[in-house]
Amino acid sequence: MASGERRNEGRVAFERGIPAFMMAIDGTWRRNCMMEDVSEAGAKLTVEGSVEGLHLKEFFLLLSSTGLAYRRCELSWVNGDQIGVSFIKQGNKGKKSARQTTAEV
Repeated sequence: MASGERRNEGRVAFERGIPAFMMAIDGTWRRNCMMEDVSEAGAKLTVEGSVEGLHLKEFFLLLSSTGLAYRRCELSWVNGDQIGVSFIKQGNKGKKSARQTTAEV
C-alpha cells in the first residue's frame, strides 16, 4: 500500500473503471481490461483472464476499440488480477536513436 500512497499525486481514479484492451507489440495476444486509475506516468489495470505467459515487458494499452488511442507500456507490478503499468515516453530507452537510424535509411 505504501507505494500506492506515494504515487497518488496527479492520479485520477475511476469509480467504475474504463474499459480498455492490452495488446502485444507484435499483435500475438490481446486481453480485455479495466483501467482503474491513471496518471501521466502510468495506470492500474484489472485484467480479464490470466497474464501468465504473456510478454509484458512492453505492450500497448488500447483506450479505444479501434486502437486509435493507445499508450506504449511496460509492466511495473502484479497483484492478483491487477497490474501496474508505466507509460513509455517517446525517446526513452534508446528508442530515439533507433528512430533516427530508421529515418536515415
